[in-house]
Amino acid sequence: MKRRADIERKTKETQIQLSLGLDGSGVCKCETGIGFLDHMLNLFSAHGFFDLTVSAKGDLDVDFHHTVEDVGLVLGTAINDALGNRTGTNRYGFAVTPMDETLAQVAIDLSKRPYLVYRVPDGISGKREFDLGLAKEFFQAVVVRGGMNLHINVPYGDNEHHVIEAVFKAFGRALDEAVAPNKRIKGARSTKGVL
Repeated sequence: MKRRADIERKTKETQIQLSLGLDGSGVCKCETGIGFLDHMLNLFSAHGFFDLTVSAKGDLDVDFHHTVEDVGLVLGTAINDALGNRTGTNRYGFAVTPMDETLAQVAIDLSKRPYLVYRVPDGISGKREFDLGLAKEFFQAVVVRGGMNLHINVPYGDNEHHVIEAVFKAFGRALDEAVAPNKRIKGARSTKGVL
């Protein structure tokens, strides 16, 4: 069974088409109109071995927020749909990823109980249009639609670009571990029997 999803979302603010293959090779074809977001999605895809295609058009003349958040919503929906009933997977994933002076730690539970913990260093800013706050909005959207508990912790880092990059890489690696099939797991990995 191929674990993949094709999602389309159209609003007055954005039009997004996204395809996700969980069991891929890390091929990414992303065109969101936001170069930095394309770069981060490429890192997520490459480090998680996900095949990802994103085509997004948004009201970038207003700001990046609508496009970034909506891409997060669509990616979260695709993860949820591609996982199906979530049986036979590890459910949990964890990755620690350095990027020069930065260290990112990401832990995931595919519990269907959405919750985001987002801790990044205070007081750093690259004064970019895509900043730490916008990255948080992206992950909040992924969490809600993806039905996951996601903890992002960056205990230290001085460069905003490095912090965001390390987080996206670690997110890809942790999600890859969480969605990986595990033959020892029969049904859902839960003492309740369901997620």
